Amino acid sequence: MKILLSWLSEYIEIGLGAEQIAEVLSDLGLPCEGIEYLGDDAVIDVEITSNRGDCLGYIGVARELSAVTGKQLKLPPVVLDELEKDTSEFASVEIADPDLCGRYTARIIEGVKVGPSPDWLKKRLEVIGLRSVNNVVDATNYAMMETGQPPHAFDYDKLAQGKIIVRKALAGERIVSIDGSQCDLQPNMLIIADARGPVAIAGVMGGLDTEVSDSTTTILLEDAYFDPVSVRTTSRKLALPSEAAFRFERTVDIETVDWASARTCQLITQVAGGRIAKGVVDVYPQKPSPKKVKLRMSRLNKLLGVEISAEEAVRILTTLGFKPKLNNDLVVCSVPSWRSDIYREVDLIEEVARVYGYNKIPTQRKIEIEAVPLDPRQKAIQNIGSYLNGCGFYETITVGFVDKSSAELFAQTDGNEHLSARDEARQGANLLRQSLLGSLLGVLKSNRNVGNSPCKIFEIADAFVPIKGKDNLPLEQTRLALVYDNDIRDLRGVIEGLVKNINRDANITFIPAELSWAEIGAQINVDGSTIGSAGIFSQTVKQRSALKDVTACGAELNVETLLARSIGPVQVKPIPRFPSIQRDLSIVVGEQTRWADIAEAVNQKAPDELEDIRFVGIYRGQGIAPGKKSVTLSLLFRDQDGTLTHDTVDHFQADIVKNLATAVGAELRTL
Repeated sequence: MKILLSWLSEYIEIGLGAEQIAEVLSDLGLPCEGIEYLGDDAVIDVEITSNRGDCLGYIGVARELSAVTGKQLKLPPVVLDELEKDTSEFASVEIADPDLCGRYTARIIEGVKVGPSPDWLKKRLEVIGLRSVNNVVDATNYAMMETGQPPHAFDYDKLAQGKIIVRKALAGERIVSIDGSQCDLQPNMLIIADARGPVAIAGVMGGLDTEVSDSTTTILLEDAYFDPVSVRTTSRKLALPSEAAFRFERTVDIETVDWASARTCQLITQVAGGRIAKGVVDVYPQKPSPKKVKLRMSRLNKLLGVEISAEEAVRILTTLGFKPKLNNDLVVCSVPSWRSDIYREVDLIEEVARVYGYNKIPTQRKIEIEAVPLDPRQKAIQNIGSYLNGCGFYETITVGFVDKSSAELFAQTDGNEHLSARDEARQGANLLRQSLLGSLLGVLKSNRNVGNSPCKIFEIADAFVPIKGKDNLPLEQTRLALVYDNDIRDLRGVIEGLVKNINRDANITFIPAELSWAEIGAQINVDGSTIGSAGIFSQTVKQRSALKDVTACGAELNVETLLARSIGPVQVKPIPRFPSIQRDLSIVVGEQTRWADIAEAVNQKAPDELEDIRFVGIYRGQGIAPGKKSVTLSLLFRDQDGTLTHDTVDHFQADIVKNLATAVGAELRTL
């Protein structure tokens, strides 16, 4: 933004030269890009950060200088020469979408004479880079540069029925903008319409059909507040930048809209004549509540590393318009309406620091960095990753947002309860995920497309589960998700090994369960507590993830619940002194018989010498009757006090086989 010093002096008599003012502004966080000297005057080019829309007007810059120098801010007095007729007799305003238009004001000026602007107005605008058009348009541009609030003047006689409707565009609507651009409007774009159709693109640019011309005698003046994201999105899609859009994108002050409108009317009548209708049509659907932000003096001094007295902090905040109230260590501030960038305590600390002076904060020649060891939780998560790496799994990192399709597939609650960002920011993938599995399926698809198979991937990240209640934030949980494009039995073995790696004495069970995303699913329990679920992805999930020809399985575990199973240091045992005997059994059972039932039947008759039971494989085919399957299991026997004999193990095996026949109807398979 270019600042002409003689123009700035109308709002603050600072008594400093251009270089000194540029230095002060730079210290305030408004760095100088250059200075152009014009005889006794000068133009300072100041960079305004995107969060400081309040400084995109001379009054805003003067307010900042007032806070540092102590010089008084001078606002121009506004006195209007009004007609007897009320503005409501000329015009009406309707806001159809209050979420995108928070406030809209309309004033009427009769008897204007459109023509060239006076030299003082022309020169001031041209020196800061604005082209002179006519006295009415120049007055609105001058008001915009002064207040930071963009107004727009319509030729009132070209508005159908004097009616203003702020609404979204309808499909197929078009408008020719003031610069001659043919704009095809989209249904999500906010427009200004009259009784016939669009007359302006809200916050971006007016329409050619209702622009002020030499024949204009009556003006309807618009001053409004439009949603910054809506304005930015529309401006970008239409490739239609403007000074007005630049300001609306960075948020204007909704509370001063009426004052800015009155000031603009005053400027128009000053240079183009005319009189203003009495009053204003001011539609203000949802007046925002004042923001209160608290500041702890102890926190301020600790964060800045310098002692600033409470009195000095209160003085600074007062000059910035925060109306601070000090109570012991606590300062409670009312955030002024023009400071849309202030939300948190640290924002107030920054305000105090920049006015107090960054150069007063001591610095050190050396920076000391203390290396902090990993805490137990970080170590445990690191160990989980190392174990999975050892099992051939690769870690991946994905974005915490998913699209609606993925959200619906893996939602733990109603899909409408997802916390979401604005669609414009995420291009469709704007829902905070409730599960990591959808994201990992996208990674699996990418790897399959380039021939990386088999593909074993995992991710440790947060998922967000909604909590019922209007103002409740979602529950943030750290999850471990695994996806594998192969046999789920391998995945089960990895999970069992992982749990045993954390607690070797843990009892792990997979209990069949209905999962919305799995054709075959199981609930994973450890010592009676549920830690997650696993399953084979259903055809619906695979088709919507473009993986319909892939056999894929996945699991998702709650990391906090998993880590709660840790029992501290692992207790080691001595290497066995005596050899073991291994026996493999192949039994024929019904197709619906579960491994858990088989293992339980074995354990019912297992002697103390049975050290381990392992699943080996399943066979279906020649020699196996329909509706049956052959399950092979391995039994490991060992005596801690001596060497086992095969005769002894034969007796153990016979008892186990007999119980398998009774419990699960098993038959010993022989060649």
